[in-house]
Amino acid sequence: MTSVELTAGEVARWALHAGLPLPDERHADVAATANHIHSVIRTLRELDFGETPPAATYVVEGEAANGAL
Repeated sequence: MTSVELTAGEVARWALHAGLPLPDERHADVAATANHIHSVIRTLRELDFGETPPAATYVVEGEAANGAL
C-alpha cells in the first residue's frame, strides 16, 4: 500500500468520476478524512493477530452458542 496522501484536487476528480460532485470547500476535508482512514487501515494491517479466532467464534460461559436472543 502506498503512503502517498490524497490531495484535494484528486478528491474532486474521483468524486466527479463516481458521480458525486462536491462543493469546492469540501475537497480538503474529504481528503483529510480519507487520508486518516488510510492511516488507520495501514496500522491495522501491520498488526499480527496470529492464531486469534474471529470474534464470531467467541462464546461466553453459560450462554448458548446458537446466536438466538
